[in-house]
Amino acid sequence: MDYNHPYRRLGALALAAVATLVVTSACSSDDEEGAAGNAAAAAPAAEQKTLDGAKAAAQTVFDRFSGGDFAGAWELYTAAGKKAISKADYVKLNEVCSRKGLAITLTSARMEGADRAIVIAKQLVAAQSYTMIYEKGSWKLEPAKEGLALYKLGAAKAIAVQKKAGTCANA
Repeated sequence: MDYNHPYRRLGALALAAVATLVVTSACSSDDEEGAAGNAAAAAPAAEQKTLDGAKAAAQTVFDRFSGGDFAGAWELYTAAGKKAISKADYVKLNEVCSRKGLAITLTSARMEGADRAIVIAKQLVAAQSYTMIYEKGSWKLEPAKEGLALYKLGAAKAIAVQKKAGTCANA
């Protein structure tokens, strides 16, 4: 029996070539991979302009808010929401008046046009609808008109209004 059959030699050569490629790929420069990875991180892909994309973005806002990451929740507001209240005032208002630590769960959602989704979220036994707007490549939470009016007062006045109304959780 001849062990130097041409197919066996070809197979051994192919395995050696694959092994060489694997080893050299694994040993490639971290700078090249890092630059490619950083470029991808610097230019995030647009979120899906779908109901699933809106639901995922809404749940992220709710998770940040209920977890006490108010600055992170503010980042996911529409431009109009951010214009109504500074990040610092939003954080201050919610540190004083919101219910931290209680999960907010998305219960249903629907599209209303191509750039707007209505989501229903529940915290304890209370449910509320929220509007998500597709703005500049991502879904953002649009504060309700009542919220915008409250935010425009600034943190100190908004806290006083909520305490007077009995809606400040920590008062």
